[in-house]
Amino acid sequence: MQIAEQTVLVTGGARGLGRSVVEAFAAQGAQVVVNHRTSEAAAEELADRYGPEQAVALRADVTDPAQVADMLRAAREHFGSPVSTVVNNALADFSFNGDARATAEGIRWEEFDAQFTGSVRGALNTTQQALPGMRERGFGRIVNIGTNLFQNPVVPYHDYTAAKAALLSLTRTLAKDLGRYDITVNMASGGLLRTTDASAATPEAVFDQIAAGTPLGRVTTPAEFADALLFFASPWARSVTGQNLVVDGGLVLD
Repeated sequence: MQIAEQTVLVTGGARGLGRSVVEAFAAQGAQVVVNHRTSEAAAEELADRYGPEQAVALRADVTDPAQVADMLRAAREHFGSPVSTVVNNALADFSFNGDARATAEGIRWEEFDAQFTGSVRGALNTTQQALPGMRERGFGRIVNIGTNLFQNPVVPYHDYTAAKAALLSLTRTLAKDLGRYDITVNMASGGLLRTTDASAATPEAVFDQIAAGTPLGRVTTPAEFADALLFFASPWARSVTGQNLVVDGGLVLD
């Protein structure tokens, strides 16, 4: 299925990376659901840019399966067809500030729980609620957002990294389970992006250090990262599933 024929749900789509993902899919002609939890004004502004035939802003806390089910029903009613493609981008509240990170001595389990709930439970909820529509269409694409930190933990964000590593495991087991329905499940993992709300607290010197360590000599932008997601949703990736694509300018090479 061509991207222009797809109905794409982007969780956390109003701001930061999610906004760039919405823009990337909309530019290819897809119908896009801009999910938000607290950023109603930003989500509505983004959806209004493309008009009701191509975009709709819908509120749902992805950690609540009932809210996710309501969102998918509303998306189907709006566009007249079920969601075919899900980008699990929503992020539990987190600030990428290495100086303020919780250390091994002081981190609390509650911090892990918040990240696992946001990353893993949220992705499971959207996947489960979207499955009936994907099976109806005979097509499905799920792309989870990961991190290069579990391959290169230069800053030990223990809770965030552990949750994303678990999400990669879920990505691969779902890929194995859902392939029979022509549903692919993949992950795209970035490093620090320049700049999102989550990375706004990052000192400029850290961005410069990361740029110096990449073959491209720069820090990846949200728009550059979003472009890579189009591959997994496109016909070019019809035989690609269970994979993790690192999109960080070559910072992590293994």
